[in-house]
Amino acid sequence: MIVSAAEMLKKAKAGHYAVGHFNINNLEWTKAILLAAEEKKSPVILGVSEGAGKYMTGFKTISAMVYAMHDALGITVPMALHLDHGSYEGCKACIEAGFTSVMFDGSALPLEENIAKTKELVELAHSKGISIEAEVGAIGGEEDGVVGAGECADPEECKMVCDLGVDMLAAGIGNIHGVYPENWAGLSFETLDAIQQKTGDMPLVLHGGTGIPEDMVKKAITLGVSKVNVNTECQLVFAEATRKYIEAGKDKEGKGFDPRKLLAPGTEAIKAKVIEKMELFGSVGQA
Repeated sequence: MIVSAAEMLKKAKAGHYAVGHFNINNLEWTKAILLAAEEKKSPVILGVSEGAGKYMTGFKTISAMVYAMHDALGITVPMALHLDHGSYEGCKACIEAGFTSVMFDGSALPLEENIAKTKELVELAHSKGISIEAEVGAIGGEEDGVVGAGECADPEECKMVCDLGVDMLAAGIGNIHGVYPENWAGLSFETLDAIQQKTGDMPLVLHGGTGIPEDMVKKAITLGVSKVNVNTECQLVFAEATRKYIEAGKDKEGKGFDPRKLLAPGTEAIKAKVIEKMELFGSVGQA
């Protein structure tokens, strides 16, 4: 069932597990994630970056595909369609397109402007039953042109943004988009704990889920993280499986060049990775 992310994350926070947010980039990504969620009876969030939105010819195209695929596959578990790291304009476009959840990333803006725009979008989203995520601090690395150095969020600023009525909060705690460098200092659990103390029952979001050691992920969940974002890891396993298929010459056997066959190993690799993450996050059987 297609829902906002609000209730599933409240349940995750109370149950001390996290819901996986997996970015989609095409039909194969979407199908693999939905089938994994249904098989494992896990709630799931399909994330769409603004870059992926442009690649897939717009948010309305994505929404139509996801709704139709959800029905065709007979998905019964809670599923949210979520804008990842959205701009002010992107959030409005996704609300109009039928998304059930949006993230406004105003972390690069002055705090006052971040608060003002978040407040406006909270009112708009909630008037339509849509959940909304905000960000404080910065996630390291780059995503769709937004560059961050991995600055840790100020717990007091986190509380100010949470008081606006958002449904979930992404707070920088040293996490990074993409592949983590060898000299990465790790997550700041001291910051995360301080944020949870200030924000109470607010579900917290861990971006940059690829490459964080499992013990760190589990500890973050005990400190209030209720949503973990994964994208790069799915891209990596898809690329690896596709490369092996081609290097083995499978694309030259019979009609192995048929895209339905060519993309199948990568799709299965994504499904397996999503199941692995759901088990790590503790969301299996929670639908």
